[in-house]
Amino acid sequence: MALSSSQVPPGMEDFVVGLIGMGDMGKMYARRLSNAGWRIMACDREEKHDELVDEFAGNSNVQILRNGHLVSRASNYIIYSVEAAAIGRVVAQFGPSTQLGAIVGGQTSCKDPEIKAFEEYLPSDVDIVSCHSLHGPSVDPKGQPLVLIKHRASDESFKKVETVLRCLQSKHVHLSAKEHDRITADTQAVTHAAFLSMGKAWHANTQFPWEGARYVGGIENVKINLMLRIYAQKWHVYAGLAILNPEAHKQINQFARSTTELYYLMLEGRAEELRARVYAAKEKVFGAEGSPKWATNPLLRGDILDQFSLGKRPDSPPLPNNHLSLLAMVDCWSMLGIVPYEHMICSTPLFRLWLGVAEHLFRTPGLLDDCLRVGLEDNTFRRDDLQFTIAACGWAECVSLRQFETWRERFAVTQKFFEPRFKGAIEVGNAMMKAVLESEPVRD
Repeated sequence: MALSSSQVPPGMEDFVVGLIGMGDMGKMYARRLSNAGWRIMACDREEKHDELVDEFAGNSNVQILRNGHLVSRASNYIIYSVEAAAIGRVVAQFGPSTQLGAIVGGQTSCKDPEIKAFEEYLPSDVDIVSCHSLHGPSVDPKGQPLVLIKHRASDESFKKVETVLRCLQSKHVHLSAKEHDRITADTQAVTHAAFLSMGKAWHANTQFPWEGARYVGGIENVKINLMLRIYAQKWHVYAGLAILNPEAHKQINQFARSTTELYYLMLEGRAEELRARVYAAKEKVFGAEGSPKWATNPLLRGDILDQFSLGKRPDSPPLPNNHLSLLAMVDCWSMLGIVPYEHMICSTPLFRLWLGVAEHLFRTPGLLDDCLRVGLEDNTFRRDDLQFTIAACGWAECVSLRQFETWRERFAVTQKFFEPRFKGAIEVGNAMMKAVLESEPVRD
């Protein structure tokens, strides 16, 4: 089979990469790696074989096989790209067929069950080097974090994995499996919970927020576009990260608690207590005004975010919002002692946007005080805030009870509600991410 690129170094011309699982991320890897000249052996469930053969018929570097046994026997480096909840079952099925001396890794967002499956079901002569691209399949991997985990491998095997994945042009971040799960919990679990809860709240009130005058402006554009972006993806991506990652449970539970307690303070009119709590969180997460941390450049420019609206902008100014979701996010970080800036090197584009709008709210003069005033005195968003609080507690309960099926059902019904607008939202969301990330300042 002729190679189509010179990116394959001398001595690795016969090196074969296997992909078990051809969902969106598996296909992205297959296309990127094969375009760089690597030979790919890939499979998914057997009923998808013929469909995948047709889809990759024009790519001479990708060969679709019928099952993971054939992929495992033919490949020097095998990547399992399957749901986190299924990784144990799939590795148990195909792992024993791994060829002698091969390298095996996984692409799941939660490494705890993945590593346990590898240790239990792979032959002892197989090296384990896992990875995780910290972005979705529709995001250009160039410059994005790519976590590499040398769990049980020689230096030579690890270098081979780095060589293969270099064509993604991502930033390699070396972590242990435990470090990976802690950081992804800190940067993704609560962020996802916030957007999932927004979608449930708007769905509960049967509203498309971009069609009215209540959700207008830069911060609102981020909320709406990224909420739709999450619900346009597959449910198991978020369920697996939240339910299977032991580090994520306390974050999601604290987010629900922060949301509930702040909402109670607003309902009960306890202004001094609300202000003291929010300002304590502000100083803990963003630093005291005048401190070196406060002097750093902001992550986002508000004028950029204003450009990306799904609806028509009204002539009147946007309605003031208490931004309960953002107040709860920062309170959650504060309560758990999480410093989000410490994880910037392996943060997702979605997390950087969400941290950026939180920073914008807490660091823009007068904006935070206005939010607190609205939360105490204005009933405009009271119904939405109630449903948001209920939703946050609902997701937290799913996580604590490890209810995958309940999570799937909750996700699916809201996904169906917003589905007609996914295409346009993803296009706008991609443009927004691109513009924001290109203008993002360098942060330590």
